[in-house]
Amino acid sequence: MTPLEAALAETATRVERQISELIPARVVSHARLIAAMRYAALGGGKRLRPFLVLQSAGLFGAEGTGPMRAAAAVELIHCYSLVHDDLPAMDDDDLRRGRATAHIEFDEATAILAGDGLLTMAFELLADAATHPSAEVRAALVLALARAAGTEGMVGGQMIDLAAEGQNFDLTQISQLQAMKTGALIAVSVDAGAILGQADTNQRAALAAYARDLGLAFQIADDLLDVEGDQAEVGKGVGKDAAAGKATFVSLLGIDGARARARELVASATEHLAIFDARADLLRQVAKFVVARRN
Repeated sequence: MTPLEAALAETATRVERQISELIPARVVSHARLIAAMRYAALGGGKRLRPFLVLQSAGLFGAEGTGPMRAAAAVELIHCYSLVHDDLPAMDDDDLRRGRATAHIEFDEATAILAGDGLLTMAFELLADAATHPSAEVRAALVLALARAAGTEGMVGGQMIDLAAEGQNFDLTQISQLQAMKTGALIAVSVDAGAILGQADTNQRAALAAYARDLGLAFQIADDLLDVEGDQAEVGKGVGKDAAAGKATFVSLLGIDGARARARELVASATEHLAIFDARADLLRQVAKFVVARRN
């Protein structure tokens, strides 16, 4: 196992434990809702976003419970978005992470409420004094995550994506769409660590540039998997973008062109980390990992 693989595995284990503690299984009047939230949030996954939070925080020596709580908050937002994206009114998927999506396992109403529960819990986590003793730092975390998840970020990107079917989007439009839908949450994951570590302006700018390139590289890899991936390995449906007539990096650049563009973005992302020297080696390695992954 490589150092990166070991670090990713450790993060996944810690995040799984943290979320399980945050959403304990219990017999209450709304036990079905709790079960659905646990199903959606504890279903495995790469836990890439929490990894980025923890690695970024580590650059600045941020300690205590804050980094893991922030990592869990970002992952709760990500999991909520997957639950809602999979709904029949959205992407209409019945497979996620190799098992039935939340609305299939439970029902649509419960899935919607489970997503709502995960979303609001994320902000409860960040606003709590256990995340950081400074109210200013906590407010900055809440603001950053709200912007990334809201109308100018993930939610807005999803709306544009829904409208993209059959549209002749060009590369600039696709890049903007994905920077909002996928990239914004990746970017705030990196920024959350910098906020907790009270990084200076130059350090935050370098990390923001890294995250911007990383987010686009990640999406290009997703587009490639939708064309080339095996459903059993990917853990979700494939070939859906082409079937829906959506413009993607692959449809615009071709497979070879998309792969080359992803490599360029990875090289650019790693260059932005030069000011952190060897401390950012795992962040450099994970940039390469996102374009080589098979799920």
